[in-house]
Amino acid sequence: MSKNISNLSGRVGLKKNLFEKISERSLNSKDSSGIKEIANEYNMGVSTIHGAESFYEFLRPSHREKKAFVCNGSACMCAGTQEPLKKKLKEKLGDDKVGEMFCLGYCYENNAFHYNGQNYAGNDINKIDEIIEGKDLEQEKFYSESFASTSFLMDDKISDNNKFKQHLEKFINTDKQEIVKTLLDSNLTGRGGAGFPTGMKWDYCSKAPSEKKYVICNADEGDSGAYSDRYLLEDQALKVIFGMVICGYVIGGDEGVLYIRGEYPKSIESLNASINSLKKDGLLGENILGTNFSFDLNICIGQGAYICGEETALIASIEGRRAEVEVRPPFPVTEGLYKKPTVVNNVETLAAAAGILLNGAEKFAAIGNKKSAGTKLVCFDSFFNNPGVYEIEMGTPMKKVLNDIGGGFKEPIKALQIGGPLGGVIPIAEAEKLNLDFQEFTAAGFMLGHASIVSIPKDFPMVEYIHHLFEFTAEESCGKCFPGRLGSYRGKEMFDQLKSKTAKIPLKVLNDLLLTMKNGCLCALCGAIPTPIMNILKYFGDEMKDDMVKEN
Repeated sequence: MSKNISNLSGRVGLKKNLFEKISERSLNSKDSSGIKEIANEYNMGVSTIHGAESFYEFLRPSHREKKAFVCNGSACMCAGTQEPLKKKLKEKLGDDKVGEMFCLGYCYENNAFHYNGQNYAGNDINKIDEIIEGKDLEQEKFYSESFASTSFLMDDKISDNNKFKQHLEKFINTDKQEIVKTLLDSNLTGRGGAGFPTGMKWDYCSKAPSEKKYVICNADEGDSGAYSDRYLLEDQALKVIFGMVICGYVIGGDEGVLYIRGEYPKSIESLNASINSLKKDGLLGENILGTNFSFDLNICIGQGAYICGEETALIASIEGRRAEVEVRPPFPVTEGLYKKPTVVNNVETLAAAAGILLNGAEKFAAIGNKKSAGTKLVCFDSFFNNPGVYEIEMGTPMKKVLNDIGGGFKEPIKALQIGGPLGGVIPIAEAEKLNLDFQEFTAAGFMLGHASIVSIPKDFPMVEYIHHLFEFTAEESCGKCFPGRLGSYRGKEMFDQLKSKTAKIPLKVLNDLLLTMKNGCLCALCGAIPTPIMNILKYFGDEMKDDMVKEN
């Protein structure tokens, strides 16, 4: 069934993709009008279109009835800013007009809300009347700095269209296998945490037999604590686009799509401006720079589904399907978007690929080690004395990262969750023993991922944090597999009962549940969420001993 939908959706393709049509219909209509027309155009059943539409949070009537949304990410929760902000917004807009939105990328302030298509720092609530009137507010930019001997992600080598053109002229006249070799020699692996060699992925796709191929930039990785994508999309947009164009050249693709979270309106504005400018200058589109190489770029705006950070769910979303995870193989490099070979890279990976081509593979490979090479963007939340996003060399001791670069903490912190909701929860003492290294984190029972850091204060109850993780997973699971769909809800139920003081947590049942989810779930969301919970049980079990019963 999914294959048939993919093929039907692919007849129209990216220019006016099915997901965009579904989104526009839902956002601009208060009833079911237009859904039959879409179904007829694509030769699909109305139920198929409705099933896809109802999957996404932002397209549901309950969401569209709200006027403002408070960030409900882990960082803001730990800071305790959510409830006071909700109260103030409800006083102004009404109790039923305020909802929640997961991570707005303001983790450097741990205080944020969304109103009328724009994000605001929590302190902007004091100017809510001006905001409602439509006045533009000047907002402070988060701090950014490179601590790398060679900057691959924060330099200014592609700061304008002229520099973009200069570098493009060179590389679209370079042997494709030479570009692949450069990436392989650099030891660049996926910056989302999967760790697959980027050069190998591009090479596999280039060799896949097909007349049509695609490049996808996964800009929907909205993990709490992370705003590195925001930095790259708003401050280094041309570098990200350059990585996509070169990838298209290498694999023989002529179209790409930036799938970007709807929660990042300024990033969308920045990308649209960059793409339009490049098209105007003939650096995107047909026969670029007078060659036979053509590459066009499209933006697809996500509609509130965290699972779209998983590559197969993301592809399903673009095609207008429910964003459900698919079993692999086949992998996207052989059967991806519209069942055609597709490279899916996240934002930082594409920017790093561009940086490597401009600075040289040997410089990147010389940093860190073969499996954790180069530089990495690290995000610090507002509990740090130096909040911001930093480019840091792999292999740097975490003690230096936290205390020297991050400046230590403003108040006592007992643990860090690094790498988003799926990342491990690490006691401060354990974190300081590690280096910034993918494999080292994994070997210690944690996960580095994209290296975003959420600080958990000393007085924050760990049972609350576990409840938050289960609640998040239950809400964001795609629902396709039994262990993920029911396991996340069962975990939430147990901690709901604990919060209401109607039952304690049966420890054996909880451990069995976590093991089932870890081994039986299809995707990294439900399959990886047991890791931070197990970390908490291991390192902070004494804190929760009165909430647990060992026997059923």
